[in-house]
Amino acid sequence: MDLHNEKERQINRANESVLADDRLGAVIFDFDGVVADTSPLHVRAWKSTFDTFFSAIRKTGDEKSCRDLRPFDPRDDYRRFVDGKPRIDGVRDFLHSRSLRLPEGSDTDPPGLETLHGLGNWKNRLFRKYLEEEGARIDGALPALLRDLKRHGFRTAVISASKNCAAILRDAGYAERFDAVVDGLEAERLGIPGKPDPGIFLEAAERLGVAPRHCAVVEDSLAGVLAAGSGGFGLVVGLAREERHAEILRGGGAGIVIASLSDLSVSGSVRMGEAPDGTLPSALAARDEILAEALGRRFALFLDYDGTLTPIVETPDRALLSPEVRRLLEELAARVPVAVVSGRDLRDVRKLVGIDTLVYSGSHGYEIEGPGDLQAEHEGARAYLPALDGAERELRGELGGVRGCLIERKRFSIAVHYRLVADADVAAVQAAVNAAADRYPSLRKTYGKKVFELQPALAWNKGEAVRFLLRALRLDREDVVPLFIGDDVTDEDAFRALRERGIPIVVREQAAPTAARYALRDPGEVSKFLQMILEIETGGAPRA
Repeated sequence: MDLHNEKERQINRANESVLADDRLGAVIFDFDGVVADTSPLHVRAWKSTFDTFFSAIRKTGDEKSCRDLRPFDPRDDYRRFVDGKPRIDGVRDFLHSRSLRLPEGSDTDPPGLETLHGLGNWKNRLFRKYLEEEGARIDGALPALLRDLKRHGFRTAVISASKNCAAILRDAGYAERFDAVVDGLEAERLGIPGKPDPGIFLEAAERLGVAPRHCAVVEDSLAGVLAAGSGGFGLVVGLAREERHAEILRGGGAGIVIASLSDLSVSGSVRMGEAPDGTLPSALAARDEILAEALGRRFALFLDYDGTLTPIVETPDRALLSPEVRRLLEELAARVPVAVVSGRDLRDVRKLVGIDTLVYSGSHGYEIEGPGDLQAEHEGARAYLPALDGAERELRGELGGVRGCLIERKRFSIAVHYRLVADADVAAVQAAVNAAADRYPSLRKTYGKKVFELQPALAWNKGEAVRFLLRALRLDREDVVPLFIGDDVTDEDAFRALRERGIPIVVREQAAPTAARYALRDPGEVSKFLQMILEIETGGAPRA
């Protein structure tokens, strides 16, 4: 499969991510990983629980009775054995994978290591501790989607194997936004089996008063997708933030796979700012609308580098900032916060721009530096450096003889550029990258303009980086209008992050599905737009 076909597949997937309201009347959402991003907290709690359990076995000297004490894998083991299931089933299934057995015990067992329920309660105690310390983040695209669904007459429900679901929804102010909630406590009271049994979905459909064949289910776990399929639901939507997981959900029977709730729309509705033919209004022509949105507020600018501030060129080293754009950035940075959010290595993009008053985010947001003492690095990314080093060595060995292939190592990613590779050799380049991704499952493959990239398989991207910067710079306020301009597939994460509270602008010449609200044709128009913003900020143009 070449990049052209991959891009076409992604576009087709985005176009079909629509809830056809002539045959569906309700949507049932899974909670963990769909409504709320609690998965990282669950992963940490499970890993700590099983690591503690294995450590206790080793201390007793009983390790010989169980030969397989491989640590809990936060990615593969979580997805295969515990994700989306009741705790007791997750404990049982994971221990079975390691040829271990424990007595079941009772759900009243105190947190401990002697029974299945004890281990499950140990995990729950840790999860609640993490939840109290860090809180649960409700998906930012959910409010708009719920409003859209209500407007089109859909009923909505949320289900969860977690016994904490209802409390989290209540604390977040979302309990009343759904027509029905069926969580782990209710499932236990009613004797509903865990996924992949469809019972919890069928209960939600009954409470909504809608037949399963007229309900859509949105799920991020394989167990949930299998459950919805076996329950006869009209549409099963898989939510996969990684392409590798998307294939698993498709294999489980998901009819549609999306990367974000913002990819899901209601039949007859159009994405914010987007015309039915996929075109967008020009950001230059929308000056009055943008001014109205910024009335009494200040801008915060987030800008991609390649293809946005500079034209796309044959090799990365030729993408140089023009004196005019550098002047604009300097003058803007004296008046509003300006950040460059790039897939390039942090040191590289900082050197190319060369303005000390800007904030820089490199490697798709894994590294961040800025004025004063602003310096941040994704806390989990360093653990992936050995895998990146190994993949880099292998790719250089396998692709060193492919003419035109450029391998660019960044601190937290590997970019394989094939812009100058002969068409006949592109398949070999992609095959080598796919093989590296298979050999190093802790890395994920992403796509850009004439580039394949390997990154840590973490829930992190430019959108998460922008959210972090808004908090770190104390810009996450109502009187700030975040504005992101980018041209690549990786910028879509930032567009989604800002679509409900900022102004995402895509740089493109041809219409295509996007989460952006406005468009600019090329870096030349980006320069004109920045000049327009500068005139607004300096009083050269009225704010209303």
